[in-house]
Amino acid sequence: MTYCVGLLLDAGLVMLSDTRTNAGVDNISVFGKTFVQEQPGERVLVLLTAGNLAVTQAVWNRLQEGVKLEGETLTLATVPSMFRAAQLVGAAVREVFATDGPGLRDQGLGFDVSILLGGQIGTAPPRLFLVYAAGNFIEATADTPFLQIGEHKYGKPILDRVLSPATPLADGVTLALISMDSTLRSNLTVGLPIDLTVIRRDALGVSLRRRIGEDDAYFAFLRQRWSESLREAYQALPRPDWLD
Repeated sequence: MTYCVGLLLDAGLVMLSDTRTNAGVDNISVFGKTFVQEQPGERVLVLLTAGNLAVTQAVWNRLQEGVKLEGETLTLATVPSMFRAAQLVGAAVREVFATDGPGLRDQGLGFDVSILLGGQIGTAPPRLFLVYAAGNFIEATADTPFLQIGEHKYGKPILDRVLSPATPLADGVTLALISMDSTLRSNLTVGLPIDLTVIRRDALGVSLRRRIGEDDAYFAFLRQRWSESLREAYQALPRPDWLD
């Protein structure tokens, strides 16, 4: 299990993923689930992946080598737009399914993969997509400026209540980290360290890339202060007047 979240803000993109992979209670490993394609000044694309690790790594490798899209072989370094990039990721997922799907089925395993793709190419605005195992995808909008994959239910409420496209980038980072903390506390299959990537609008490059572990002072402070704030808010609520 994993948890990844992407925020599409007026000021740019915030992308956050955990790193835990779990093949049983005694087989837990750390693998990065964040992949970056960057050509400074021209484009920057970030993929966050959830699902079968072998499948997600195969998808990334195919994207590096080239995938046929409408008769043309393209990579993330050559696609002309973010929409075409989402199509390319979907095509790569379908190629991996054609190769590995039957073998997984024979072993009684499902084809489990989902991918968040965010970035900016040229002068077009930043965009954020969620690509499914079938290769189809949806896009974040002003009404829903965030997308999640993996164990998303614990981290969703804070984003639903607070996040909007106008949220400043720094506040978006804080909200993404609180969303991750809620998931870490509620599901042991999601774990530290976590990988944070920030892309400022029109920077056309990664503005911040940071791995956050147990020793990260800000994240430790944030977790403690958020817990204290929730307790304070709860204690300040009036009790129901219809309860004896």
